[in-house]
Amino acid sequence: MPDPILAHTSLGRDVSYPSQYSPQLLFPIARSTNRQHLDIPQAWHGGDIWNAYELSWLNAKGKPVVAIGRFIFPQHSPMLIESKSFKLYLNSFNETRHDTVEAVAELLKRDLAHAAGAPVDVVLDTDFASNAFVCGPMQGDSIDDTDIEISHYRPQAGLLATVPDAEIVTETLVSDLLKSNCPVTGQPDWGSVQVRYTGPQIDRGALLAYIVSLRQHTEFHEHCVEQMYCDLWHACRPERLLVYARYTRRGGLDINPWRSSEPTDVSLARTPRQ
Repeated sequence: MPDPILAHTSLGRDVSYPSQYSPQLLFPIARSTNRQHLDIPQAWHGGDIWNAYELSWLNAKGKPVVAIGRFIFPQHSPMLIESKSFKLYLNSFNETRHDTVEAVAELLKRDLAHAAGAPVDVVLDTDFASNAFVCGPMQGDSIDDTDIEISHYRPQAGLLATVPDAEIVTETLVSDLLKSNCPVTGQPDWGSVQVRYTGPQIDRGALLAYIVSLRQHTEFHEHCVEQMYCDLWHACRPERLLVYARYTRRGGLDINPWRSSEPTDVSLARTPRQ
């Protein structure tokens, strides 16, 4: 049954682009709705990293300014932001005047924190000559060439397994075969995923089959990463775990959630597919 809350989003509907600054366009969605179905570990950390490539406003003299924006929402915020409403909100800056880049950043921080229910980190980059948004593949051993037969295309936590008589290892595994679908429009969301852990060695074929099992799953990016994290944590019993996904761009935005058993740093580099 479709979520009645999602019926009120701008996703999948024709919506006129705003002609003036409109923070009310932001559409928050409670994280708790999805999390009540997950067996969440007692303590976890993470964030949702958004990059915006279609961000512009007018300076005090009416001259356009363009920027790349990075927005990091903490995983403990009670709300996430629906992506099309975020896009419409950012476009509401297009024809409005602001004195400085700093003034725009503060306005974004205020509006996004109000919608998410927690402080949001905002960085606006207007110096493209020294752009820090570098490109590179996710670091780790790719498991995509593992020769396995796959028959499940909806989430199957039971596919996950460790190798027989598994030793404790520390390794980072990556796959570019992640795909899920938007829960409102049904359109595909393509991504890459990194699994970094210390614990009993994970069976790589089993992990790849599990990642592919999300192929027909309909859920937001953040929720998919949280499900992967919880399934791995309970099925493989690692001592430490990080699950980090970088999804390809849609509507000038890419979304990159990560969840970890401990505070950590993640790479901000775009993948070649982004």
